[in-house]
Amino acid sequence: MARLPRLVLANYPHHIIQSGNNNQPIFRADEDFRQFLVWLKESARECKVAIHAYTLMPDHVHVLATPAAADALARMMQRVGRHYVPWFNAKYARSGSLFQGRFKTALIDPPAYFMLVSRYIESNAVRSELVSDPLHYPWSSYPHHAGVRSDALITDHALYWALGNTPFQREAAYIELSRPALSQADLARIDAAVLKGWPLGSEQFKAELQQRAKRQVLPAKRGRPFKVKPADAA
Repeated sequence: MARLPRLVLANYPHHIIQSGNNNQPIFRADEDFRQFLVWLKESARECKVAIHAYTLMPDHVHVLATPAAADALARMMQRVGRHYVPWFNAKYARSGSLFQGRFKTALIDPPAYFMLVSRYIESNAVRSELVSDPLHYPWSSYPHHAGVRSDALITDHALYWALGNTPFQREAAYIELSRPALSQADLARIDAAVLKGWPLGSEQFKAELQQRAKRQVLPAKRGRPFKVKPADAA
């Protein structure tokens, strides 16, 4: 079955995952993380993509971002790769691909899932048991949202601003929102959407997207179609 093109629409947030080839590390030292973030920031600005949240894990990257144009996410990720991969290969005397094919993405229904995906991304290091508190992981946007340090890479989404009237209120609300661990159902839903490339939202949201995009955005139903409608088969 032919692979569907990515579903990317301007002015919607998207959850992006880029993994290392064969799950190999794509960051080996602090300098690697820092250099990747430099090129991500430059590429986001150049391609007009707003980055709302991120986590850089040793072997993969999560980003929550809104593109100004449908092709902006691909241009941004390609630009990062054109800079980072040759730099990484030269540094570690290696050759060949670093990333596992094209990045994966899921378009998000903001009111229903934006905050959930932001929490999912920023708690990744905790779930992977690299740290016990997201504040202790330096390669994430959580310290920015918690008010510990300002991150110039981040463009806060309107839903984050709606958490409070002052920075202190927003930061306190976000910390409180992030305290509970995500449920297994939410984790599975987010994982399935981004890995399969399906939008993350209500059935109504998906149906509206299908109308707007004029292409399939819902998983096809399994099984062969009925030659006779079930209601008429009796």
